[in-house]
Parts: sequence; structure tokens; C-alpha cells
Amino acid sequence: MSATAGEQALDELDARLLLLLSDEPRLGVLECSRRLGVARGTVQARMDRMTRRGILRGFPPELDLAAVGYGLTAFAVLEIAQGRRASVAEQLSAIDEVCEVHATTGQGDLFVRMVARSNDDLQRVIDRVVAVEGVRRTSTAIALSTPVPPRVRPLLERMAQGR
Repeated sequence: MSATAGEQALDELDARLLLLLSDEPRLGVLECSRRLGVARGTVQARMDRMTRRGILRGFPPELDLAAVGYGLTAFAVLEIAQGRRASVAEQLSAIDEVCEVHATTGQGDLFVRMVARSNDDLQRVIDRVVAVEGVRRTSTAIALSTPVPPRVRPLLERMAQGR
């Protein structure tokens, strides 16, 4: 869900609240209000509004997949049969090691992030991806490192400063 034409996505207080929750996701509403210097009801109303609008989707823990045994990350570009995107995405979501799937423009149709325990395990995962009905061709690359991990902090900091 996106903001309507006259509705700003986030203001400075929203951004400061999200930064606080990003740093300490287990903070309660009362503690957030204390740290932000606003009323508890203000924090609760803003969290409710951001949840309703789909901006704030939850508080899952951030996991280091390598620390739990999935030290190999790979990306695959999939070319799929015309009109099969939803079906292919549904089948890919049944593969536990598939972490993300994005519909894309360019050479491929879907961009897939997957994890594995080893090169042999990655081959097993790729074999499952290739076996998905509707997948025509794949091209896979192994990530050697992640110099810039997934992040939203710089955007929130800019919004918190009113820029």
C-alpha cells in the first residue's frame, strides 16, 4: 500500500521512531515515547498508522544465516515461460532456501536470492529451482561477500533530518 497523492509517506517523527525501533526492536511504546519526547498515544497512533499503511510490517529478528549453517549466498536470474510468473513464484516459495524473489526488467524475468550450506548443497537448490515448471533458463552467481548489507537506515536518517 502506498501513500495517496496528498499524504506524505513519513515525517521526521515517523523516521525517528523507525530508527529507534530499528536499533532496539523490543522497545515498548512507553519507552519509545519517553526517548522521543512525545506522548505515548502519539507513538501508538503513528505505529498503528504505519502498520495500516504497510510501512511497518513487523519486528522479526535479524539473523546471520552463515552463523546458522547457511554460509553460501547465491543469486539467480530466471527466464520463465510467458504468463507463468505467479505460478513460478509460488513454486519457488516452497523451496526453503529461496529467501527472496523479485520480478525484474532486463534479460531475466525473476531475480532470486538463495542460500545453501555448501557448493554441493547449492547444486541441490539450483536443481530444485531449475525443476520448477515454467523456468526456461537460469544464470547463477555466488556472492563472495556482502560489502553493503540490506539497509534502510540512511533513508530514515535523511527523513529524520527533514531532508
